[in-house]
Amino acid sequence: MKARYLIFAAAVILLTACAELLTVLQTAAPAPLTESEVINGLKEALVTGSKNSSQVLSALDGYYKDAAVKILLPDEARMITDNISKLPGGDKLVEDVILRINRAAEDAAREAAPVFANSIRQMTVKDAFNILRGADNAATGYLKNTTYNELYALYKPKIEASTAKAIVGNISTADSWNALTGKWNTLANSVAGRLANLKPVNTDLNDHLTKKALDGIFLKVEGEELKIRKDVSARITPVLQRVFGSLDNKTN
Repeated sequence: MKARYLIFAAAVILLTACAELLTVLQTAAPAPLTESEVINGLKEALVTGSKNSSQVLSALDGYYKDAAVKILLPDEARMITDNISKLPGGDKLVEDVILRINRAAEDAAREAAPVFANSIRQMTVKDAFNILRGADNAATGYLKNTTYNELYALYKPKIEASTAKAIVGNISTADSWNALTGKWNTLANSVAGRLANLKPVNTDLNDHLTKKALDGIFLKVEGEELKIRKDVSARITPVLQRVFGSLDNKTN
């Protein structure tokens, strides 16, 4: 009788211990992220963000009707636009120039996704951990550092082709810009100009417009990155949920 009691008591103790162990395992912290999970998660996030950004901006009016990224002529072009605006239909001519520039950027954005994808394929484990532990725009910074020059070379010829098209009397936007800045700089560099503290305008129009176009695409990429970092519903795959969920745990 006593032996049966001891066996029963031992069984109860064993079952209790097992239940407690199961509870501990269920409430334990998730296993640490592996290198493979981090790099796959970051690559997936970058592919998603850059692809979405390219698609949004390459759509009709992707640049043109988005005030945050719409490309405008530099401030120094005001004399050009003001004078053209005085002509019959001049306002429309100016807007047509801006429209063509933005259309050129939308066209270039169609070819941006492969450039981003190539950079993402080359990401190292160190890059991935730096991005994961970095600022909310760390992934965007990585893409900007690794793709900017290639994207610049992609966008600029399309912008140049746009500004080379004639607008009035076979005079293009680029011709008008060069004429304006040439005359202004002659005045600014004269004795009278220096006495009046006039500053020469050294803005390269096509360079300026290309950089504005690239500012736009990286602004969109940054917005996509922030969504994945902060919005749980934007993490549409298990690997994104696990990798970026680890950041949520650290902030709680």
